[in-house]
Amino acid sequence: MRVAHRSTRGLCLLRPSQDTERGNGPATSLPLIPYEPIQGGGRMELAASLDEYDKLVIRMNTPRVVVDNAVCPTATLVKVDSAREHGILLEAVRVLADLDLAVRKAYISSDGRWFMNVFHVTDRCGRKLADRSLTSHLERSLCASRPGDDTQPSVILTEPAGLEVNGLTTLELTGTDRPGLLSEVFAVLRDLECDVVAAKVWTHNGRVASLITVREGRPGSPADAALRARRVEARLGNVLRGDHAVRGARNATAVASSSASASHSDRRMHQLMFADRDYEQTTSGVSTPPRSVVSVQNWVNRGYSIVNVECRDRPKLLFDVICTLTDMAYVVFHGIIDTDGDRARQEFYIRHLDGTPISSEAERQRVIQCLQAAIDRRSCEGAMLELCTADRRGLLADVTQTFREHGLSVTRAEVTTKAGIAMDVFYVADTAGHAVDQRTVDAITDRVGLASLKLSEERRPWCHQKWPTTEEDRVANGGGGGGGGVGLFYLGSIVKRNLYNLGLIGSCS
Repeated sequence: MRVAHRSTRGLCLLRPSQDTERGNGPATSLPLIPYEPIQGGGRMELAASLDEYDKLVIRMNTPRVVVDNAVCPTATLVKVDSAREHGILLEAVRVLADLDLAVRKAYISSDGRWFMNVFHVTDRCGRKLADRSLTSHLERSLCASRPGDDTQPSVILTEPAGLEVNGLTTLELTGTDRPGLLSEVFAVLRDLECDVVAAKVWTHNGRVASLITVREGRPGSPADAALRARRVEARLGNVLRGDHAVRGARNATAVASSSASASHSDRRMHQLMFADRDYEQTTSGVSTPPRSVVSVQNWVNRGYSIVNVECRDRPKLLFDVICTLTDMAYVVFHGIIDTDGDRARQEFYIRHLDGTPISSEAERQRVIQCLQAAIDRRSCEGAMLELCTADRRGLLADVTQTFREHGLSVTRAEVTTKAGIAMDVFYVADTAGHAVDQRTVDAITDRVGLASLKLSEERRPWCHQKWPTTEEDRVANGGGGGGGGVGLFYLGSIVKRNLYNLGLIGSCS
């Protein structure tokens, strides 16, 4: 293999042809950006089986990012081009989610050996990205978002943000949800002199998953630390096994060093709940109906499985869907994302890693259930309470105990600590899942402190149109049911529309 000269059009590689290898002719140049449509449902190359030439092509073709504020009057366009690699789409979406950006529209195309994306994004207030430092940070982060790349710069966001890695331990917990469980968990950590510096808690379908980052209150030798870790694991295991009402045999808890945990925290939360099979329907009455309409059907002529999603728009919705498809070992080749008012519509053309579409009805139903669960995990009902106060040991145990005494359950929580200040968000409902009345909220704020705890509402300024939410209204508007009939978008010319939206052809008619 030889590297040719650098021209104005970029680098070219010279891969010896068969004639060259036999000494019968010159080497042939190969462009770095080929667009090769897959013929007859060809198979995708796995990163593990790439030869040295393909690895060099990928490394030389680092993602190219363009952030454009001039094209669209209402959103900032983020264009990402890269050599195709499994997981690169998820990494790009992860960066946008970590920067708290809302994806209004997106066009995805990754057939052949090249990945092309266009995102229409705004900030959480629905405005274009006017801050030049933010756009520069976005460009650097997306350029560094290479799955499996060990040379990523420090600009990539880390989890948990702003915390030292040394001396921290991350606890992974999954089990059966019940009223007061979170209060018991934080009480155990307080008794064991563990300071909680960050935590995420999700509940869905009668299950609970949590990532809790703690700092040991007592210094000691590595052997002492290992002994305390086993003690914490045993105590929390007893707490989680306190109720066997719903699939209790699968309760589990694990302790791992945060330095060894390289997974993004939100992705890890999805993985924990997926491994705990929260997408399965239960017979105990704990299951809740899905808040989304998902359909899956095969496009036999093109060898794709087409996934359609319609639900209420919210932050990180696209990340949750792409994360689930990626972790289920599907590859998104094409996609269209659109929002209208408070409603989101997404369509993806997917295959397995080996290039084959979904092959059975059982698999199709499993994809539908898993996507609905991924969407619902963060679609919490109930009041959002924000806590901002000086951090101290036992703070979370005291606050969650107050919730418990007033008959409230925590359906989702996110805990962060920066510079000695606790900034926590709790989504709470009564034990039956109903909304919290104002009198209860007033009693809790009086107990915790008016200056520390306040009732808040998630602001969604881009939501200006109400869409039907009942099943009859969804069917009347073409939404269909979860089993999959007609797709949300026209199925015929998505490739041509994607090429038009990416600026590669002049007309999509």
